Amino acid sequence: MINPIIIKKIKEYDRIIIHGHQRPDGDCYGAQFGLKSIIQNSFPNKEVYVVGETSDFVSFVGTPDKIEDALYEGALSIVVDTATEERISDKRYNLGKETIKIDHHIPVNDYGKYKWVDTSYPSCAQMIAHFYKTYKKELKLGYEGALAMYVGILTDTGRFRFRGVSKQTHEIAGMLLTHGVDVEFVDSKLSIESLNMIRLKGYVLSNFKMTDAGFIYVTLDRKTIESFNVTDEQAASMVSVIGGIEGYPVWAIILEYPGSEIRIRLRSNGPVIAPLANEFSGGGHAKASGAKLDSWAELDRFIARTNEYINALK
Repeated sequence: MINPIIIKKIKEYDRIIIHGHQRPDGDCYGAQFGLKSIIQNSFPNKEVYVVGETSDFVSFVGTPDKIEDALYEGALSIVVDTATEERISDKRYNLGKETIKIDHHIPVNDYGKYKWVDTSYPSCAQMIAHFYKTYKKELKLGYEGALAMYVGILTDTGRFRFRGVSKQTHEIAGMLLTHGVDVEFVDSKLSIESLNMIRLKGYVLSNFKMTDAGFIYVTLDRKTIESFNVTDEQAASMVSVIGGIEGYPVWAIILEYPGSEIRIRLRSNGPVIAPLANEFSGGGHAKASGAKLDSWAELDRFIARTNEYINALK
């Protein structure tokens, strides 16, 4: 259920700054730029900013603003699609007078004075669209916001294939189409692949490893990622390449980011893997989570623990 304090606070503040998570995906952008559009169209005199990192993959949705610290004075910070405080992109959110958290991930830690967290939604963009629909008599939505939220819903549901997609999801998507969203345009933006991406996909398909428990994984260190001349975001998207293989219900891509940060994108079409991700400083959805390793030396422990976890649930 929507926390009614959200619309009250949006009306109360003249300046609103919207944050998302590190390494933003389509849903993060969808929620951020969708909410920005709703507020700007509904209350033209308010200042509304989206801050955080740039996502090349969905840059057609919008570009984050560069703002000075001073703008946070007396402002409302809203953080979307981010379960943990650690993952918030741009830590200045706490410079705002108050903070609202809007999220659909399994709660891991508590932040924000006001919250609307609901894990039944398959995407945070759908939450923002539902917020608009609920208060439709008081709010207005433009094309840019509808496009952003549609992209967010589409990407986080695997194009309406993942668990959690409901009648409401399709109804919300249909509502966004009535605001001018062109499905062919969106598909053309999301489906195009460079030759470097095709080559990386070939590498992933040739180098994944399997375990007897039913776990498939592939590792991509910095040298490998850079050799294909792709972004970290593009490399991380390869997790879908090894998904859905018969007899292997759990899969992961393990990537080394700049600064020797090692992140895991963990997926499942069987066991609930969020508790496993929690054991490795992660979290997320029941069957789509993220985790991290302190170093490559910890990889063997992660693989062994994943095998134990899968076997215990059989």
